[in-house]
Amino acid sequence: MLSKKTKYGIKALTFIARQENGVKVQIATISQAENISHKFLESILLTLRKSGVLGAKKGKGGGYYLLKEPRDIKMTDVIRTLEGPIAMVPCVSLNFYEKCDDCPDEEACSVHKLMIQVRDSTLQVLRNTTLSDLV
Repeated sequence: MLSKKTKYGIKALTFIARQENGVKVQIATISQAENISHKFLESILLTLRKSGVLGAKKGKGGGYYLLKEPRDIKMTDVIRTLEGPIAMVPCVSLNFYEKCDDCPDEEACSVHKLMIQVRDSTLQVLRNTTLSDLV
């Protein structure tokens, strides 16, 4: 299930991407427009800034802005930044692999086989969707 953090992060990025090129957006503006808690949004935007998706300028005329073109921001990157692994179980994760404690043989595991299909389908959609597709 998608966390509220990720859901709100995508909404905030979409809001910022809809602004005229170079316009900086204040947290309060996004918070009000998207009905997101100001404090929670602040934490989300900080995470996206640290990951290199957003830039920020303090002071008068300041706010958040995209560091990349919307067409260059893939949803896989956003999801991994805010959510962590895309895979539903760690034994099929491409970037965060861990062996399941309760599974003696991944190759024979029916859950493993199903989750590989789910992961691959999900990745197909997220890799082929950019922020510009959502705007």
